[in-house]
Amino acid sequence: MVGGVSVALADHLGWPVVAVRWVLVGTALLGGAGALFYAWLWALTPLRDPAPGSSDERVRRRVNLPWVLAVGGAASGLAAIALVAGGAPDAAVGAVLASIALLVAAVLWEQLVDDESAMPSRLTPTGFRLAAGGFLVALALVLSAMQAARGSGLLWLAIIGATFAGAAVMVGPWGLRLWTELIAERTARVREEQRAEMAAHLHDSVLQTLALIQNRAGASSEVGRIARAQERELRDWLYAEAAEGAVPDAEDLAAELRSVAAALEVDHAVHFDVVSAGDPVRRAPSELAAAAREAMLNAARHAGGDVSVYIESGRGSVDVFVRDRGPGFDIDALPEGRLGVRESIIGRMRRAGGRATVTARDTGTEVHLTVELPGERE
Repeated sequence: MVGGVSVALADHLGWPVVAVRWVLVGTALLGGAGALFYAWLWALTPLRDPAPGSSDERVRRRVNLPWVLAVGGAASGLAAIALVAGGAPDAAVGAVLASIALLVAAVLWEQLVDDESAMPSRLTPTGFRLAAGGFLVALALVLSAMQAARGSGLLWLAIIGATFAGAAVMVGPWGLRLWTELIAERTARVREEQRAEMAAHLHDSVLQTLALIQNRAGASSEVGRIARAQERELRDWLYAEAAEGAVPDAEDLAAELRSVAAALEVDHAVHFDVVSAGDPVRRAPSELAAAAREAMLNAARHAGGDVSVYIESGRGSVDVFVRDRGPGFDIDALPEGRLGVRESIIGRMRRAGGRATVTARDTGTEVHLTVELPGERE
C-alpha cells in the first residue's frame, strides 16, 4: 500500500501477500525487527521494471503518502490550536511539533521520492509545497496571537520552530534548485574553458599535422584516408559535448549523406565533398536517401578519388547530384543481370515519384536525383 515491499517479497518467496504482511507485523513486535527489515528492503532493493506492454512507465503506490502526511500534519496543527484555546498550552507543544514533522516529511517525500502522485490532485508540486509551508506559518501566527504574553516558553519555541519550518518549506527547494543550477553552470563553464584550451592546442598541433598529411599524401591514398578518419574522430570528440545541448537533426538529408560519406571514406580510396544549398531537407523520402547512398557507393567503388555530392532544395523539390572523376560507363551497355543502377537508383526514384538520370562524360559520371516535396513548401 505504501512501499510495495510486501507484494514484492510475496512474489519473490511465492507466499500469499497476507501471510507476508502478518509476518512483518509479528516480527515488528520483537524489538522492532520487522519494521527495520521492512525499511531496509524499501530503501535498498530496486524498483521493479514495468511489465512489457504496460502503459505505466513507473511504479506507483496505491496510497498518496504525501497527502496522508499532510492531512495528519494539518490535523495536528488544528489540535494544537484547540488545546491552546482549551487552556492546555503545554500539551499543544507536542501537537505543534507533530504538525511540523508531518508537513516537512510530506514535502520531502513529494520532492525527493515520488515523481508522480498516486491520486490526481489540482495542486502542482510547487503549490503543494507552498500550501504546506503557508499552513505552518499561519499556524505560528494564530498560536502567537492566542498566546500573547501568557504562554509557556516551550510553546513559544514550538511557534518559532513552526515559523522557520514553514519558511524553509516554501523557500528551501527553490533556493536549492538555484544553487544546483549555479554549481552546474560553473562546472559547465570551467569544462568549456578547459575544452577550448585543449581544442586550441590540438588545432595548432595535431589537427594541422593531420591536415598536412592529407594534402601531401593525396585525398584517395591510404595514408590520407587514415589521417582524415583520425581528424574526424578527434573533432567529434572535441566538440561532442558542445553539441549535447543541441537537438539532433536526424532527418536532415545533408547530415545523413555526410555520415554515409564518412563511412565510405574509411573503406574506399575516395574523398567526398558534401555541399548543401537551400533550406535543410527534413522530410525527404527514404528512397531519395537510399538512392543517393547507392550512387555514392558506386562512385567510391568504381571511380574513387574526389567525389562531390551537391544537395539543392527549394520550391517544393530537392535535387541531389553525385559527380565523380572516374572513367564513366554506358548504362545502356550494362548486361541485363546488372540491376544495381537500374533498380537501386533509377527504379527506386521512380517508385518514390521522382526521377534519376545517369550521365557519363569523359571526365566522369554524374547521377542526378530529383523528387517533389509538396510538404516542404508548406
